Amino acid sequence: MTGPEKFHAKTLKGLEPLLAEELKSLGASRTEIVNRGVTFYGGMALMYRANLASRLALRILLPILSFDATDSDTLYRKVRRFDWSRYLDNRMTFAIDSVVHSPHFNNSQYVSQKVKDAIVDRFRDATSLRPSVNRELPDLLINVHISGKWVTVSLDSSGGSLHRRGYRTGHGYFEAPLNEVLAAGMVMISGWDGKTPFLDPMCGSGTLAIEAALIAANIPPGIFRKQYGFENWKDFDRELMEHVAQKLSDEREVGVPIIARDVDPEAVDLTRRQVKQMDLQNIITVEQGDLADAEAMEGITLIMNPPYGERMKPDDIETLYSTIGSTLKHKFPGSEAWILSSSKKALGRVGLKPSTKRVLYNGSLECSYVNYRTFLGNWKDHKAQSAGNQKK
Repeated sequence: MTGPEKFHAKTLKGLEPLLAEELKSLGASRTEIVNRGVTFYGGMALMYRANLASRLALRILLPILSFDATDSDTLYRKVRRFDWSRYLDNRMTFAIDSVVHSPHFNNSQYVSQKVKDAIVDRFRDATSLRPSVNRELPDLLINVHISGKWVTVSLDSSGGSLHRRGYRTGHGYFEAPLNEVLAAGMVMISGWDGKTPFLDPMCGSGTLAIEAALIAANIPPGIFRKQYGFENWKDFDRELMEHVAQKLSDEREVGVPIIARDVDPEAVDLTRRQVKQMDLQNIITVEQGDLADAEAMEGITLIMNPPYGERMKPDDIETLYSTIGSTLKHKFPGSEAWILSSSKKALGRVGLKPSTKRVLYNGSLECSYVNYRTFLGNWKDHKAQSAGNQKK
């Protein structure tokens, strides 16, 4: 890699504009927002930096081959024609990860098989030897994306999804822990800057509080990963990668409380283990307790991912959300509260007027991410103050 290259960063739907801004801050010269991703340009150093420091990217891909194909024979022929010896040799292992949105190809596993066959046959014809497939820990992870008839083949520089920060110690009985990239996006959307207390009162496995702590302390999320895909590339420059890592911004001292609370003792225990795994126990306070029984606090930021009803079913989902609204109003005046939920009916029971809302996706669930602002004093005084501010 000698000059600027075109890269593609994958993310979750709804986070694309935030990711584009983040990539610019990391040094990307040009960005283009696409569905569930951002195309950007730069050199090898930027590729390393994006893997280490991006909080919102799921994968950093390097496209190496693009073409039209409407049938499996054309797909096979064009992949086989490519000079794979630039990236792969007989001693290396590889795996194919395919994503297909096409009327011409309706089975991603079949696409992966055809691409694998083409690569193997190319090597066998040239050398009578072939690289092996290793689906668990390949030396080279190849991504195939088909949209309509347009095929893009890329190298996965991340070597797996970047949402796996390295602090999961096990989900316990949690079937659907919040994706780390989504949690980081929720914190960044809120505008929380680490200068006011932070509370997740329904922390589950603690993902929101951990991502908030990493942001507040300016800790790159990727430094905990043991391996990246690019480390097995033929042109990997370890000296440059270590230089990039050393030049990342210094950590900051966190001077406000970051609190993860849950009524469930198993959730509290799991969160404590994961906080310890990240050595964040001096930044994050983990508590057991119910939101309704919380001590009153003014001027804080609350971000929560309460049960929706789809995955975790409380006895009375509407009563729960009504309690959330009442507690926010009476115990957290002058605060910013953000709630992620796929249940519009439940959100309607919060009983507070939303300040802003946007659509995010938690897995396949379309969710509303809603901001509520509580005020100090009574409603009459608040209205009078707001009117005065508008006149100014």
